[in-house]
Amino acid sequence: MANPRQRRSEPTAPYSPLPSVWSPFRHPVFTVLWTTTVVANVGWWMYTASSAWLMTLLNPDPLIVALVQVATTAPTFLFALPAGALADIFDRRKFLIAVEVALAAVSVIFSALVSLKLVGAASLLAFTFLLGAGVALAFPAWQAIVPALVPRQDLTAAVTANGVGINLSRAIGPAIAGMLIGAVSLAAPFWVNAVSNLGMIGALIWWRSPQRVHARLPAERLLSAMRTGLRYARYNSDLQATLIRAIGFFLCASAYWALLPLVTRSQIAGGPELYGILLGSIGTGAVVGAFALPWLKARLGADWVVAMGTLGTALTLVLFGLARVPTSALVASFIAGICWIAVVATVSVSAQLALPDWVRGRGLAMFNMVLFGGLTVGSAIWGQVAGMLGLPLAHFLAAAAAVLAIPLTWRWKLQTAGSLDLRPSMHWPTPALADEIEHDRGPVLVTVEYGVDPAQREPFLIALEHVGWQRRRDGAFAWGVFEDAAVAGRFVETFLVESWLEHLRQHERVTHADRELQDTVRQYVNGEPKVTHLVATHASDS
Repeated sequence: MANPRQRRSEPTAPYSPLPSVWSPFRHPVFTVLWTTTVVANVGWWMYTASSAWLMTLLNPDPLIVALVQVATTAPTFLFALPAGALADIFDRRKFLIAVEVALAAVSVIFSALVSLKLVGAASLLAFTFLLGAGVALAFPAWQAIVPALVPRQDLTAAVTANGVGINLSRAIGPAIAGMLIGAVSLAAPFWVNAVSNLGMIGALIWWRSPQRVHARLPAERLLSAMRTGLRYARYNSDLQATLIRAIGFFLCASAYWALLPLVTRSQIAGGPELYGILLGSIGTGAVVGAFALPWLKARLGADWVVAMGTLGTALTLVLFGLARVPTSALVASFIAGICWIAVVATVSVSAQLALPDWVRGRGLAMFNMVLFGGLTVGSAIWGQVAGMLGLPLAHFLAAAAAVLAIPLTWRWKLQTAGSLDLRPSMHWPTPALADEIEHDRGPVLVTVEYGVDPAQREPFLIALEHVGWQRRRDGAFAWGVFEDAAVAGRFVETFLVESWLEHLRQHERVTHADRELQDTVRQYVNGEPKVTHLVATHASDS
């Protein structure tokens, strides 16, 4: 069955001017957490730049060097969904404190091993993977708390500001790492990373996050929460469109991230200082691009911003393939940064707008899986291509793939959920029960009987199909509509939920946007629909 929401054929309306990138900084909590996060990210980018450079000394094989990028990004792809579920199940603030403390401890151990010259290629990849796993666990929770830090009108600007922070740290971190390696030692950047998130831990301890209203029902179990998240993504067309557009970009853009250490060392014959400067140029370009992004979105719209950013990335890949002197590589890096922030900020906002709070961590985890999965798979592919065909040709092929991705993914539109009200509506009435039902009883069959004028049959069924997608997004594992063969205009909608507790959660998950869909169905119905709840039973239950 096709997704009914994808039947919309009208073009996306141009965006009105967005708030300034500075608007979220009116809120003190956002400012404090943003600042400490930038400091921590500076340390992380120092680590990633230094580890990539360290690998060129331990084993300069292109595939092995590219595996550093794989080890950095693969954990987010592998652990994103459990991390998103944990972010939705537990208190996000406490969860983040625990993960950041663990990251600091592992970083100290690795820094000591580097100082003692006890790190080889295998152990470097292992620790990089372990630290990447910690970042993967924290990432969905960090993204999910953003709507709690600023009001809705500043959300787009806050997401963009976070992108500025990441890329500002990318501009600063690698440059500092290169200088420290040359002036102090190879271990120095790793020690800075080990202590860089202490301020962020303190800020999280200081912050008192608003309490989410889920207390009256037990917390979801991890595996069940993961299944629910996957089901939600399966039936959310707005999120699907975002994921498809994102993967088309990240698979291609991964090429320059993975191969830049070799471009610096082999094509340009530069050292760690130049590598840090090139990464810093990418970050600088991203900061510049962030300030131009509101203007671009207001005039082009989200879809064209992503298309132009992808086309610009193809240009940078060609320039990297041709680079033989630092100047051309610096220009390519600067353009790459502008395009990177334009695409990443745009698709990130699209993902945020498509998600209600109850599943925000899991939905953003899906986005992270696509982002880092694309970077991981792409890095491995382009590293292998570079090993077989050489660095220039690998960049040229990645550029061609980026250009091809634009028309292939154009039908999926971005930020189409921006006008939806995804706050809980709580308008479903409490089910009338003859006796108490245990939470784990199930499955539960819910039926809704409608009386419809036969002349309104087609518009009714189209409207009800929209509601069916909502039922499945919020927890139903089966949905259907049946028409009475003996009584014209009598329809019965059915959906199955795995337990009574899961059905009670459906009552809390339904949004104001869902209520509008249900009101559309009601306009074709004569009288009040009759709702029945049937719980699976066995002889032993009596």
